[in-house]
Formats: sequence, structure tokens, C-alpha cells
Amino acid sequence: MGRSMVFSPSIPLRFSQIPRSVPSPIHENPRLSLLFSKKFQHGFGGIRFLKVKPIRELCTKAVLSEIPNHKQYPKIGAQSTGHIPPSQLIQVVESAAKTGAEVVMDAVNKPRNITYKGLTDLVTETDKMSEAAILEVVKRNFGDHLILGEEGGVIGDTSSDYLWCIDPLDGTTNFAHGYPSFAVSIGVLFRGKPATAAVVEFVGGPMCWNTRIFSATAGGGAFCNGQKIHVSQTNQVEQSLLVTGFGYEHDDPWATNMDLFKEFTDVSRGVRRLGAAAVDMCHVALGIAEAYWEYRLKPWDMAAGALIVEEAGGMVTRMDGGKFSVFDRSILVSNGALHEKLLERIGPATEKLKRKEIDFSLWYKPENYHADL
Repeated sequence: MGRSMVFSPSIPLRFSQIPRSVPSPIHENPRLSLLFSKKFQHGFGGIRFLKVKPIRELCTKAVLSEIPNHKQYPKIGAQSTGHIPPSQLIQVVESAAKTGAEVVMDAVNKPRNITYKGLTDLVTETDKMSEAAILEVVKRNFGDHLILGEEGGVIGDTSSDYLWCIDPLDGTTNFAHGYPSFAVSIGVLFRGKPATAAVVEFVGGPMCWNTRIFSATAGGGAFCNGQKIHVSQTNQVEQSLLVTGFGYEHDDPWATNMDLFKEFTDVSRGVRRLGAAAVDMCHVALGIAEAYWEYRLKPWDMAAGALIVEEAGGMVTRMDGGKFSVFDRSILVSNGALHEKLLERIGPATEKLKRKEIDFSLWYKPENYHADL
């Protein structure tokens, strides 16, 4: 890249204790038990964390109903997880995400060999190493599931009801520069709809890297480090902090979103562009931002974050207001209270792109994969 990057000595990966009240997976792996039951109980390197009273429970009611007085949009979450109990599935999803995050943490303070994919889309060795580590966990526990990875493409049996959407390093450019907005993101679909999700976000920065894990199951609520989270209650755009993103192609959708960026900057408390879709959506779920939108993301960018937002009480649609699926080409997530107000500007702009014959059909759906869309 023509520049040197100097970072602090390697800092071990640390997760705050994650209290749980769900049972362990049926196919528990000894290696995973060693990695997580010991390392994450008190943190790595002998660093102890405050004990947190176990509060996590898988809820039976959707969180969305907790926010009154706004239009209801179709749910995106799966109605069930099939023959695999939600508690078992989320355990493996979290373990896989943490395994990938270990690889990323090991590399975050080391010099990295960066090559170019296309003109500006940076991809690193860490992407591939993280995905390989994640795949090892998935295949060990669910060898017959279909996988869609950012690096490896489609792997497995397309007749499976389960599709793992894996982004081993969301926010690669941020990672390459040591900018603290990147994550490992994993969402599992059941018949095309999000069923479970985990996002390990890297926070801090050089000399103080740490992580926090977001997770969700359809109908079971959303959590950060094991504590239940909820979207904000803000119902005024002028009191809101918004987030968006831009693709690498400077085409019509890019230009349209640049105009939306300017419009909402004028009427809100600000619009941020952090560069990692999964992180952006988790921030909406956590209630520190009110909404996020972007054109032309991929399923591995959206599958986890979209479910986490919905289970935190938020709303998820396409940018034209239509029913969303992870194979769509646009996404708008919000705290729900602002959704219609945001669509007053975002919807017409998106319809204008359609009239220009910009393709908004489903994409990146594995051939022959059954999805109830």
C-alpha cells in the first residue's frame, strides 16, 4: 500500500463473560469447550471480568411489539429453526464467530500482506484464515448445512434448509488501517429467513483492542455480551443519529445515496459512514444510532445484523419500503418509530432508480436453495 502501519504488541482476544440460561449443543466439541469455557470465563491472559448475574433467556414473544404507535412491517425472522433447537444452533453460531474473531485479533496488531480485489476492494490473508477457522467449526457440528462465505462462495448441499451466511471480516479496509469499525458476522437462514445470528465487533483501537458479541435468535430477543438490548425510542429525525454506507462503484445508486446523505445531514443530528454494515446494524440494535441504510450489500453483510435489529425491537425493510430478504439489493433498518419518516425521503429516491431500470431483483441466492420468500 506504500505505507507502513505500526501497531502495539499483540493483545489477546477478550470477551466479557456471557451469561446464558440455554443448554449446550448436543454435539459439543471438546476443543470449543476448552477454548471458550476457560478462556472466556475470566478473559484471556488472566484478566478477570466482573461477574454478571445470568439474565439471558430465549423469549417466546417478538420484541417488536414493545414499541407502540408505528406501522407494522412484515417480519424477516424465521418462524422456526427446524429440527435443530435454537439453543443448540446459537451456541454453535457464537462459537464459530468467536473462533473467527480469535484469528482476527491475532492479526490486528501484526503487519499484513494486502492485495487488491478489483480496484479498491482490499482483501487480506486474515479474511481467508478467519473463514477457514469458522468453516471448521460449522462442518464439525453441521456437516450437511449449506454455506455462503464471502471468500469461499457456496459450499455444501443446496437441498439443505440451512444456509450459513459468513462474513469472516466485515470492514476489511478499516481492519487494514487499524480503524475500529470491523467485525466477524455470521447469520444462519432457515429456508431463506434469518434464524440465528452472531456479530463479534472489534472496539477500541491500536493499543486497546477489545471485543463485544451481539447475538439473536428469531423470536428470542437480541443480546450484547449476554445482556438484552433494545433499539432507541427516539421518534424525531432531528433528534436522531443516522448511519449509511457506500459501495465501491460510483454509479447511480452511489450518487443517489450521496444525495440522501446530504439531505439527512441537514435535518438530523448527523449521518455517519463507518464502513462495516454488520457493526452499523448492531449499533442501531444497541440504541446508539436510530437507523442505517445502504444499497447493494451482500447476504453475508446483512443476514446477522438484520435479525439482531429486528429482535432488538427495530424494523427491517428494503429501501423502497417493501418486504426484505437477505438476497435483496437494499436495506433500511431503524428503531421502528422513525421508519415511515425515513421512507418519505428514501422510498421515492429508490423508486426513481427503478425507473432508470437499475436492477433491484434478488441476487446472490444459491441456485436450487429452497427459500420461503
